Amino acid sequence: MERPEPAEVRMSQAIQPAHANPRGELSAGQLLKWIDATACLAAEKHAGISCVTASVDDIQFEETARVGQVITIKAKVTRAFSTSMEISIKVIVQDMLTGIEKLVSVAFSTFVAKPVGKEKIHLKPVTLLTEQDHVEHNLASERRKVRLHHEDTFKNLMKENSEFDDPICDEEEGMVSTGGTAVQSIELVLPPHANHHGNTFGGQIMAWMESLATISASRLCRAHPLLKSVDMFKFRGPSAVGDRLVFNAIVNNTFQTCVEVGVRVEAFDCQEWSKGQGRHINSAFLIYNAVNDKEEMVTFPRIKPISKDDFRRYRGAIARKRIRLGRKYVTSHKEEVPVCVQWDISNQVSLSNANVEALKNLAAKSGWEVTSAVEKIKIYTLEEHDLLSVWVEKHVERPAHLTYHLLSDFTKRPLWDPHFVSCEVINWVSEGDQIYYITCPIVNGDKPKDLVVLVSRRRPLKDGSTYTVAVKSVLLPSVPPCPHYIRSEIICAGFLIRAIDSSSCTVSYFNQISASISPYFAGNLGGWSKSIEETAASCIKFIENATDGGLINTF
Repeated sequence: MERPEPAEVRMSQAIQPAHANPRGELSAGQLLKWIDATACLAAEKHAGISCVTASVDDIQFEETARVGQVITIKAKVTRAFSTSMEISIKVIVQDMLTGIEKLVSVAFSTFVAKPVGKEKIHLKPVTLLTEQDHVEHNLASERRKVRLHHEDTFKNLMKENSEFDDPICDEEEGMVSTGGTAVQSIELVLPPHANHHGNTFGGQIMAWMESLATISASRLCRAHPLLKSVDMFKFRGPSAVGDRLVFNAIVNNTFQTCVEVGVRVEAFDCQEWSKGQGRHINSAFLIYNAVNDKEEMVTFPRIKPISKDDFRRYRGAIARKRIRLGRKYVTSHKEEVPVCVQWDISNQVSLSNANVEALKNLAAKSGWEVTSAVEKIKIYTLEEHDLLSVWVEKHVERPAHLTYHLLSDFTKRPLWDPHFVSCEVINWVSEGDQIYYITCPIVNGDKPKDLVVLVSRRRPLKDGSTYTVAVKSVLLPSVPPCPHYIRSEIICAGFLIRAIDSSSCTVSYFNQISASISPYFAGNLGGWSKSIEETAASCIKFIENATDGGLINTF
């Protein structure tokens, strides 16, 4: 393992049986304790004074660690604001017999510096030494915006969810209520549970919350819950030695192989305990997968909301999922491994057919979930491991063949799509295949992006079938990457256009989102932008306002 950076704090722990769950794996609660302690030390190293946890969010669990392996937690301040700091956390597990290392978890914490007396605090800026430091420094600002606007975004999504019929709420066989998943527990805060400030250790509170959430999830699936991610641990206030902490957990909603469990924590001192008046000090939403005794992934039953509170929690889980998607794909920085193929004119037919087939296969996949429905436009998402795909469905009052002509000519794309600055044909391969060079606008303060894509067009074999416009990035030696642009990639995208009648059609746009283009989608998926709806509405207007004469002249 490489040497730590100057500003980095590391903790290494050998996993003992006392740290493990019944499956012999490191318990998530124990890991959360270690994460919080390491992050706090990183914050205090930068600030030079005591710091307290404000929140821990965007926690993703990629791998499990087992007894006998070694955990290393790396924490460093990515950006300092006036009185708060963001700390980036990465957890690595190493097998002592093979030496193989794997990424277990990533997370981001926000810590606040505690002033001494009436002293005013203004934290020093972070010293940026590497290109990655600069990237994370910029992304920290984006993540902070998401956190600050979280409540408003959530309220807007809850309002939006209440305005359209959610098909998941429809009655179907096998749906279950969440009443049986409610769990309550109490803990008395003792001196070993306190941190070096005398308050209850935040990592200990998170561990207690995770333990209760695991019980709640197991009551729904009757299997082994595995913590996959945590939406956010938000510390609303402190608690101290002698307080009674009451924990309540319940399942809010399920999403095929995932379940969201909400946990609320209230603190009581002696007087508050006798009066039954507690302080709400923490809330969190934990997302679990589950496996059976054969280590097979379990599909959770769908939830049947009954009470008004059930519906509130059910729809809240849907809204939080959208926000999680946005946070995941706009505020993370992944080095993208190119998967686009080299363009080969001798293999033109095969590449073109594969382009079209990939789009049809994406459209045919099961598991699409509606995230937004406004008038003529519906938006669906599909999560598969680390892949996120988007499907935008819109109703257009124009014949299918005219719509196809307009959408298959990418030189017209900048007329209605603000994500495209320019589109030019650089290789007219055939009537059905063209290669385009595309430039895109600046996003998140970075360089503008560019693309080289193959557009494969197919008319239906018979009347009434589907028109296809498939898009995929290709490598073209004559158009190398330019230093003024970031060369990006489209994995699989395009339009499927189906006639409704002689004068209207349904247009479905699909995109399997790559890391390089995710910033253009994530704000919308997260609920703090309407860019997809606005682009779809612009597309509809462009198609419906086009004149037949102009189409005939063009084609």
